[in-house]
Amino acid sequence: MILYPSVDELLKQVDSRYSLIMLASKRAHEIDKFRADEDRAQVADKPVDLENDKPMLLEKYNSSKSVGMALEEIEAGKVSIEGED
Repeated sequence: MILYPSVDELLKQVDSRYSLIMLASKRAHEIDKFRADEDRAQVADKPVDLENDKPMLLEKYNSSKSVGMALEEIEAGKVSIEGED
């Protein structure tokens, strides 16, 4: 169950629950990739290409999990579906 951010607040940013789930899922995958590449870059002998990774969009997150972080970004209006105003 999602407690923060609330579903009602999230639906102000996205038009349907289905769109919300898809957007949060895709953004969570981007966050996971960024964090994994960042970790790998710290211990790798050779450089890791971080250029194509999508960086973190907020200064501070309440959640430590990627899905929670994605939902926080959606609520803040930092992530949206392409083609929407």
